[in-house]
Amino acid sequence: MNPGRRRLNLALAAHCALMSASSSSSTALAQGEAQDKQAVPEAARHSFKTSDGVTLSYLEAPAPARPGKLCIVLLPGWCMPASIWQAQLPAFGARYRTFALDPRGQGESEVPATGYTAQRRTADIKEFIDKVVPKRSRVLLVGWSLAALESLEYVHRHGETRLAGLALIDSSVGELPAPPGNNDPKADSPFKRRVRNERVAFLEEFVRAIFAKPRPPEEISAMVEGAQRMSVDNAIALLSMPYPREHWKEIAHAFTQPLLYVVTPQFAAQAGNLQKNRPATRIEVFRQAGHALFADEPERFNKLLLEFAAKL
Repeated sequence: MNPGRRRLNLALAAHCALMSASSSSSTALAQGEAQDKQAVPEAARHSFKTSDGVTLSYLEAPAPARPGKLCIVLLPGWCMPASIWQAQLPAFGARYRTFALDPRGQGESEVPATGYTAQRRTADIKEFIDKVVPKRSRVLLVGWSLAALESLEYVHRHGETRLAGLALIDSSVGELPAPPGNNDPKADSPFKRRVRNERVAFLEEFVRAIFAKPRPPEEISAMVEGAQRMSVDNAIALLSMPYPREHWKEIAHAFTQPLLYVVTPQFAAQAGNLQKNRPATRIEVFRQAGHALFADEPERFNKLLLEFAAKL
């Protein structure tokens, strides 16, 4: 099978399982680009404790010299670590307080036996924003893949009071056309069966497939190892949110703050329909990138997000 087609098929399988922005802004952006080219210290790792006693880890980029009232919070996808945002933390951190959260069971966060539900995972996001992000700041929430759905569910459950905007990265959002396959989130699927029956081999294939450009072997190995920290049952539970596809579309349509939807070709038609149904939505299609498009084309992605953030 063609490698590009195989990457597409794996990404589609993952999402079938999940579904089973003035001139002043341009000036600020140009000034920021000059700052971004300067050497930026590495992100620091910290942690906080949730209301159910779980220690969650996160990365924080060094605060810019003149932090504003906007902060950026980055959320990784299914079983992936916060460190996957390594190309974004210094670029965004040069201008905004920027954080990347390791969700429970992922990255360097604690791996509890419970809490792998939409209700608890969105509570974790709320508590992270409430406890870690400066109180007077508003948040640009950036969710990739599964975390795009968790970001929408956060809006549904906790409102948009703290949010200045939302960026959803390469995830189905309930628009037509539906991803191929069985879109009943409660149903079994080839993706779930492979997670259950041949986990290591599948994860090695899956992690490689989310990138269009090859990554260092040690990086792939670390991601595969990290993806096995939570139990198989909990990993599958994350793919089984008990909502119909329309649930996500309704949340996106009702969201009143600026919305950015960035996708690869597999979701280009959904992006067009979201923009038609919610005209204020900004969309962007990365046609040569893999599912982790921000890693494959970091300069383009970072510029896009910073342009969006500058208008919030």
